Amino acid sequence: MSSRLNFTLAALDKLKLPVVGKRAYYNDSKVLGLQVQVTANGTKTFYVYRRINGRPKRVKLGRYPDMKPAQAREQAKITLGQIAEGKDPIEIRRREHAESVTLDEAFGEFLSVRKLKDKTAYDYRRVVEVAFSDWKRKQILKISKELVAKRHARLGRERGEAYANLSMRVLRSILNFASSRYEDEQGRSLLPENPVKRLSDTRAWYRQKRRNTYISQPDLAPWLCSVLDLKSHPESPMAVTVADYLLLMLFTGIRREEAAQLKWADVDLNAKTFITRDTKNHEDHTLPLSDFLHEMLKVRSSEVDGDYVFPGQKGNPYIIEPRRYVKLIAEVSGVPFIIHDLRRTFTTVAESLDIPAYALKRLLNHKMSNDVTAGYIVADVERLRKPMQMVADFLLSVGKVNKQAEVLVFERRHVK
Repeated sequence: MSSRLNFTLAALDKLKLPVVGKRAYYNDSKVLGLQVQVTANGTKTFYVYRRINGRPKRVKLGRYPDMKPAQAREQAKITLGQIAEGKDPIEIRRREHAESVTLDEAFGEFLSVRKLKDKTAYDYRRVVEVAFSDWKRKQILKISKELVAKRHARLGRERGEAYANLSMRVLRSILNFASSRYEDEQGRSLLPENPVKRLSDTRAWYRQKRRNTYISQPDLAPWLCSVLDLKSHPESPMAVTVADYLLLMLFTGIRREEAAQLKWADVDLNAKTFITRDTKNHEDHTLPLSDFLHEMLKVRSSEVDGDYVFPGQKGNPYIIEPRRYVKLIAEVSGVPFIIHDLRRTFTTVAESLDIPAYALKRLLNHKMSNDVTAGYIVADVERLRKPMQMVADFLLSVGKVNKQAEVLVFERRHVK
């Protein structure tokens, strides 16, 4: 449906609405090519309708009544002039928008489109806030290769080489996303080459050895003592939560995100099992509970409300990043560690106990799709119970956690 009329306030206000699912178009009698589109819900939008490079296109100008007829005509004349010069106003606007996007805006879109796990999104936000806080309002077009090289070197000096590399990987991901997000009609990026590529071209990435740290046998006793000490203060629910969170990871080898997001609905205290969801290999993983963990979780179930076994603070449904307590345990015990060291410690202990390789892989939830022999093995959770208990018994023995300490842990006062 299309007709011609003089665009005035009165005329536009009286336009009839089309039926639901349809749109009506009205042409201005004064400026050829100027249209107003009317939808069934009453939205009225000004467009210029013209052939651009041989194809009919509509170039959006603005909505009525925010844009008045006189403004629409002036903007239409500018747009028609661009078309007459062989330019595509839509492409011009795309390019102008791409050139104006800031790092913070690109990062916001990145987070809204990419389905990141909560912990990954948290880590990305931390990097942007710490490493690139002064770049957040900078147009990404102005983040040059030279700026990247200087920032990478500075971060390496001030915060460590590993952090510098991590920060640049995060920046590279955001800029790669923006490059594919802002494209012309032919799918070509409207942004220049990712400036982080300079680090590869100049071989400026810091060389990093794979971290292989874990808590050694001599360090297990002071470390466990410090963690259990946190559990002796029921007036501090978060301290108890962090202690139990760390113990679960040490005694099972599961990853930090899997432990943090564990729900009570996935813990079966009767069967002495639990399930981790949304794991790294995208498969649910069922594991047995050792006697130690079974008792620990039984106590927690009577003390903790909500869906999550390890609830968080400040609006977080589950624990996110217990940096303060990790630092405290390291200082008190004299054992420096990062959370992933607990998984490596579990693995090291399991290997030292000669637990069969296939059982260890199942405990760690490692993929076995390329292992022909593993394809014939059906790993029942009960077959993993003995290896899991062996690791727990060894940790308790080497860590010098006696029965009296366990009783103190499990008979603490109810957390209010």
